[in-house]
Amino acid sequence: MKLMKTAIAAAFAALCIFATGAAAQDKTEITIATEGAFPPYNLTKADGTLDGYDVELAHYLCDHMKIKCTIVAQAFDGMIPALNAGKFDAIMAGMSATDKRKEAIDFSISYGSTGQSFATLKDSDLAKLPMKGELFSLASNEAGARKAVEEMKPVLKGKVVGVQSASIAARFIDEYLKGVVEVREYKTTEQHDLDLLSGRVDFIMASMGYLKTAVEKPSNSDMIITGPRFQGGFLGAGSSVGLRKSDTALKAKFDEAITAAKNDGTLKKLSEKWFGFDLTPQ
Repeated sequence: MKLMKTAIAAAFAALCIFATGAAAQDKTEITIATEGAFPPYNLTKADGTLDGYDVELAHYLCDHMKIKCTIVAQAFDGMIPALNAGKFDAIMAGMSATDKRKEAIDFSISYGSTGQSFATLKDSDLAKLPMKGELFSLASNEAGARKAVEEMKPVLKGKVVGVQSASIAARFIDEYLKGVVEVREYKTTEQHDLDLLSGRVDFIMASMGYLKTAVEKPSNSDMIITGPRFQGGFLGAGSSVGLRKSDTALKAKFDEAITAAKNDGTLKKLSEKWFGFDLTPQ
């Protein structure tokens, strides 16, 4: 009898733990973190409110999921540790779902892909980098990507490049141009833009979506996009929602909502509004 009571108690405890876990998964309110300093993905307006592609899309996804969402600003380089520490429930900050990041967190399906490219000043000798506008996939044509980098190395040797800390651009430079260029890291992309304009760095590397918007700013009229564009492989499948690995139900909801946004044209409409071209993953 005593053994039976013990077994029943253990089973009841396990059921309670399961029920608690299920309840934790069934979220009705979540907090989403964005950077607020990576236009057009996300930006902070003069009145302090957050806006941009990530923010507008987040509102759509939350409405579709019937979840109440609060969107907060968070420094990009601390987002993943803060997510896992429970500071918020999801990341929407133009963050690519790379294999390295997947070691720490999970990701939704992609909601946009632009690849990574370079920008420099119009009067720089780097304004005529070879293969301007050509796209190289690190997944399907890694040999071609390395060949493209080798062709650029003589021109880039000894130059100073600006990248955002903890970004996939920073990893690309470390993987392909380590020892060729001097690297300076910045907390935000806007900071490396300022150093490019002031001559402290020779070129920058960032998302093509970001660069396209950055060069169109009146204050950045001396900037120009240059060289080839790279995507895939360790650069990730594109911008995705970052989530804790334990939040499998929330991931499923985001996946379904993003699929709906793709099918009803919301991704196309919002990306054309903010970027001027369609980022919808194919």
